[in-house]
Amino acid sequence: MLQKLISTDNSKSTIIIRIMVGIVFLSEGIQKFIFPAIRGAGRFEKIGLPSPEFLGTFVGMFEIVCGALILFGLLTRFATVPTLIIMIVAIVTTKVDILTNDGFWEMMHASRTDWSMLLGSLFLIIKGGGRYSIDWLIVNEKNGR
Repeated sequence: MLQKLISTDNSKSTIIIRIMVGIVFLSEGIQKFIFPAIRGAGRFEKIGLPSPEFLGTFVGMFEIVCGALILFGLLTRFATVPTLIIMIVAIVTTKVDILTNDGFWEMMHASRTDWSMLLGSLFLIIKGGGRYSIDWLIVNEKNGR
């Protein structure tokens, strides 16, 4: 089971997507604790999510842990599932209102980072951590390569 979870291809360029997704989630998670009024609980309260204090901490911790795992390529597929869910929730809770009130192009502009993180997460779920990841090292050490 672990072997399948950490399996990855030999792609050397996957690290580019991993760095992008990992750094964005790691930094956003940290900011939820440094700037809770605008990035964490305060933002969740503003958009009407229940239990904003709990959610700010909960989401922030997932972003930090998963962002770091993705950045280093450890359990990449597993770590990317929560980031995909976070991005779906972010788009639904913040961008549908923009679409309704301001139109398609304003929503696309406002959600460009959201779409990048959503598609980057989906890419990593499909491909895994790539050649320069801890996942790759573990799999290839077990296979004697």
